Amino acid sequence: MGTMDLEPYRGELVGYCYRMLGSFHDAEDLAQETMLRAWNARDRYDPARASERTWLYRIATNACLTALTGRARRPLPSGLGAPSQDPAAPLTPAFDIPWLQPFPDARFDVAARADLRLALVAAMQLLPPRQRAVLVLREVLDFSAAEVAGQLSTTVTAVNSALQRARAAVADARAEGEIAEPADPDVRAVIEQYVAAFEAADVTGLVRLLTHDVVLEMPPVPLWYLGTHDYGLFMRRVFEMRGTGWRIRQLTANGQPALAAYAPEPDGGHRRHTLQVFTVANGRVVHNVVFADPAVLELFGLPERIPRG
Repeated sequence: MGTMDLEPYRGELVGYCYRMLGSFHDAEDLAQETMLRAWNARDRYDPARASERTWLYRIATNACLTALTGRARRPLPSGLGAPSQDPAAPLTPAFDIPWLQPFPDARFDVAARADLRLALVAAMQLLPPRQRAVLVLREVLDFSAAEVAGQLSTTVTAVNSALQRARAAVADARAEGEIAEPADPDVRAVIEQYVAAFEAADVTGLVRLLTHDVVLEMPPVPLWYLGTHDYGLFMRRVFEMRGTGWRIRQLTANGQPALAAYAPEPDGGHRRHTLQVFTVANGRVVHNVVFADPAVLELFGLPERIPRG
């Protein structure tokens, strides 16, 4: 193991720690800590007992479970209560809540992007940490029940039982309809139309692209809205407050289509405002999670301003 190169595992490890913790910042730190611990313990690694990947994930799992001890789960606003009935409600951020963060795809070549979907990661935050670990290790990373039992110092029976409970708990998040990939031509077409309508401040055009029970939420504001009527009223309010003539950049987050929205400034330039992560199914927008926390926007390496012209 002395000559072992751990670097190829980094992206996959960050993805694992992110699913466990719901925070990209924390995931990067814990992946680094895992690699450091593994390097320092390399002389104790016994290839006869486990593959180096199995061994590495045992270290990562312990690091994640320790980090999660006594820590509040990371929700989205829709996980905290009923939707708001008031599209004019004050947009007061709640920075005391440890919100779920999005995952910046472009920074890592992470396999199994489908399992990084925001709705699924949010549902996983409700699981006890060990069930969360079993679900990801078995279903995303394809470890055997015996390997996971070794990683968690438990039995195969306990692993299988935890996996069943975890699967049942996240079943609703997985049944969101047929979620297509960002590169799918139908998804691209919907997003292109959304961008055109947004840049034209065409609220009617935006609403035409939504399912009737669309969800709009915007952490760190703890409000969320349900349905096209309130979505439309809220968007009208945004254009009244911040003006028209926005600029949009397309990217992906959590293996989903995403937009960086830049609000107009008096000098004719544009300032970074929000990152919006979309769920698109059957040619319609089902869900839009709008992230406004500057610390989250920094993760995506987006320029703060687009100069005039």
